[in-house]
Amino acid sequence: MSTVASREVRLERRPYGAPTLEDFSLAAIAVPSPREGEVQVRNRFISVDPYMRGRMNDLPSYVPPFQVGAALDGGAIGEVVASRSPEFRAGDIVTSSRGWRECFVATPAELRKVNAPLAPLSLYLGALGMTGLTAWAGLRLIDVRAGDRVFISGAAGAVGSVAGQLAHLAGCRVVGSAGSAEKVKVLTGELGFDAAFDYRTGDLAGQLATAAPEGIDVYFDLVGGAQLEAALSSMRLHGRVIACGAISQYNDVTPPAGPHNLGLVIGKRLTIKGLIAGDWSESLPTLRKEVGGYLVEGRLQARETVVEGIEQAAQAFLDMMRGGNIGKMVVKVG
Repeated sequence: MSTVASREVRLERRPYGAPTLEDFSLAAIAVPSPREGEVQVRNRFISVDPYMRGRMNDLPSYVPPFQVGAALDGGAIGEVVASRSPEFRAGDIVTSSRGWRECFVATPAELRKVNAPLAPLSLYLGALGMTGLTAWAGLRLIDVRAGDRVFISGAAGAVGSVAGQLAHLAGCRVVGSAGSAEKVKVLTGELGFDAAFDYRTGDLAGQLATAAPEGIDVYFDLVGGAQLEAALSSMRLHGRVIACGAISQYNDVTPPAGPHNLGLVIGKRLTIKGLIAGDWSESLPTLRKEVGGYLVEGRLQARETVVEGIEQAAQAFLDMMRGGNIGKMVVKVG
């Protein structure tokens, strides 16, 4: 049986605090030809995402932890190069959770065919993939309505940049926080946010109050920590919080302190709902139809930061965790 040369990124050791390049390794492997009923896929793009940091710890979570010495996995889109399954043929474009590698063999149950794909294919890891689904589902989770005042933290990132645009299209006033003046300019310019501020300059509560002087009805939380605390102070009566991420705390080695003003949840009668995008996976076709239409019409912009080469995947992940991306961070591998 012939084989194909490939490379994959492995977890070399579990990070303590902020990950480093030494926590990863790049391995050369030989991928076998598919057996009866199997499909061989060459990835074109792979995704690096904040939730992967939690999987590097040996702790129970909603997804299993990565194993030391084994290849990592995550969202990917690729092309079928050989198939011994009647469900797929060479040239089909498919998504999978077999990221962090160049080539692999899988069963049909592990793949999803993308019919008539839009370009670039990386969209299916971003606005038309789990990133877009997270943004889309979050706004539905707490019934965002026209006229709502919405604050999104980490708004220049993968999920936040889509969530803000979708909220704006729904008739909301949208405020975002980001980690640089450049990102703030992207938010209020290209992405159509009504206001934005640089959280790194301090006085979060003051900046948010200036950007949203009438308060906020909805907080889409992707950061946690001090930004959650600031948002609680600005929430209006019966406000709603989408608890989606806490990237500011993912590298903490001791449990973080809770927001000092959590008692405001009671007095303001706030609603806080947690969001895991995987719970909404059956809605992916609906998301792709709606958001795909916005993309084709030019009503939504899908910003990306693209890194070339599987050998750069670990660095891309580290850069993303430090806020080195605008929009979705993807790695082009083929």
